[in-house]
Amino acid sequence: MQWLMRFWVLSRIHKFYHGFHPAAWHLRCQSLSGGGAPRWNDYTVPKEFNFASNVLGYWTQMEKEGKRGPSPALWWVNDEGDEVKWSFREVTDLSCRAANVFTQTCGLQPGDRLALILPRVPEWWLVTMGCMRTGITFMPGTTQLTARDILYRLQMSKAKGIVTTDTLAPEVDSVASECPALKTKLLVSDHSREGWLDFRSLVKSASPDHICIKSKVLDPMAIFFTSGTTGLPKMAKHNHGLAFHSSFPSCRKLLQLKTSDTMWCMADPGWILAILGCLFEPWTAGATVFIHRLPQFDPKVIVETLVKYPITQILAAPAVFRSILKQNFTRFPALEHCCTGGEALLPEEQEQWKRQTGLLLHEAYGQTETGKTCGNFRGMKLKPVSLGKSIPPYDVQIIDEKGNILPPNTEGNIGIRIKPVRPIGLFMCYEDNPEKTAEVECGDFYNTGDRATMDEEGYIWFMGRNDNVINASGYHIGLAEVENALAEHPAVAESAVVSSLDPIQGEVVKAFIVLTPNFLSHDKDQLTKELQQHVKSMTAPYKYPRKVVSILPDTFHLRLDVSTILRKLIVGAATLGVSALVIYFWTAVLMVNILKYLADTLLIINKQKCL
Repeated sequence: MQWLMRFWVLSRIHKFYHGFHPAAWHLRCQSLSGGGAPRWNDYTVPKEFNFASNVLGYWTQMEKEGKRGPSPALWWVNDEGDEVKWSFREVTDLSCRAANVFTQTCGLQPGDRLALILPRVPEWWLVTMGCMRTGITFMPGTTQLTARDILYRLQMSKAKGIVTTDTLAPEVDSVASECPALKTKLLVSDHSREGWLDFRSLVKSASPDHICIKSKVLDPMAIFFTSGTTGLPKMAKHNHGLAFHSSFPSCRKLLQLKTSDTMWCMADPGWILAILGCLFEPWTAGATVFIHRLPQFDPKVIVETLVKYPITQILAAPAVFRSILKQNFTRFPALEHCCTGGEALLPEEQEQWKRQTGLLLHEAYGQTETGKTCGNFRGMKLKPVSLGKSIPPYDVQIIDEKGNILPPNTEGNIGIRIKPVRPIGLFMCYEDNPEKTAEVECGDFYNTGDRATMDEEGYIWFMGRNDNVINASGYHIGLAEVENALAEHPAVAESAVVSSLDPIQGEVVKAFIVLTPNFLSHDKDQLTKELQQHVKSMTAPYKYPRKVVSILPDTFHLRLDVSTILRKLIVGAATLGVSALVIYFWTAVLMVNILKYLADTLLIINKQKCL
């Protein structure tokens, strides 16, 4: 029976992908104008742009004319040995069908909002492209969201539809009655569920005839929920300029992708990096998007995949590269370029990666609000732990709190010039939150809230956040969210949540807890697990505190966190030269040991007081 079920599932997948006959190209996507691919310079912006027609449609036409090689547009695999390969023509056909499902079956219209909470499955690409074709605003979310997170997103956005899997469908059903705007629930699964539409079946039976809307560059395209410094996540709204941004020549210099490249971006589908690295960047260049299902992070599987498949470029958080370095492997035969971002790399990590793979790690920087902001382009001179230079059309400067540009090598905030012209690619606003939008506008600049320095050549060094948001393995976590979750547990009288250094993830959440009197005698290990599970149930699981310390009220406000000090020491060493690295290294070691001694002393005092 098992083999029969497996055959049925796989046959559904492959029939769904390949068992249809694409309609004539001119009948389906009439918005494509023939000729060569459109070309723009860094400061030319067309009035109209839609990624589905201008980019996907172009490469579909190239395939039709035999002007693109046989490599697929999307190459998807999983641990079970299943494999899916779509050409651009097949992606176009299927996304046209998805667009018809949204408009004809679900009744969604341009401007409506659709929550997209899917793991790394092929349907994720169909939903995003189908939304762009129809003018529906899609809102990606990680599959680690809880019912409470989903409720907040559906209510705040007034979403009229949601696409998810059977794993999260029960969570959606538990809150759907509190979301009056929600009219359509689409399920990506091999099983049916009452009250849900079967997305795969609907796409398979839908018409492939669809005319892509003529969207303006400044029309809304997507909303991403960002981790808040205080309170709940904000809705960062992007227009089609985010997709067009990847067409700027300077942006394409970052990765320098070719049609012969196969790119693997390991970002969670809920984050903006997935939209950029798994969609806009590679498909703008006509390259192959490679995706491994990876339901659980497993560095061994990542290494095996890089050895087995002809992957030429990878994009991942530094934690991924650190984990790979702990595995036994030889050099990856096809790999040519590696890009990372989201947290600081240490010089020794760069050196170890180069020694074991023969390749450099190129750092890049961006935010949910900005997309790609600066980076180390392929072929440019690299400076240790630098984020590289700004990517036009962004004019990136280091500014003070009033928006004044600071002199070279002076620490300040990373700012992006927004006056007199707001650059393409930057978010439109925090939807329905003009106060927060105004807070990040600083004179003529958008203030990222990230601290950095810039040298005379324009190289940027990241110093840390200027607020209470940390980055753990590419996941942005608002510390206030964790504190709010802890506050709802009866054992917690007070809590303070901070960033803590971690050798793999870079940063993790650490919680200092003042217990209520009734819980002082409880087993500390058991209570720690209970508090961690509580946070997982209240908010997304990746936000739970990996480290929990119970302290007495009179020492509660003394919080030691050396991550910023260490980062400044490392950046200072990099700017002063190799000889200074030794001095700074031993200074850092000395400071860490002093602070550790003080922390240990405080813990001893705490224990004595408890006795």
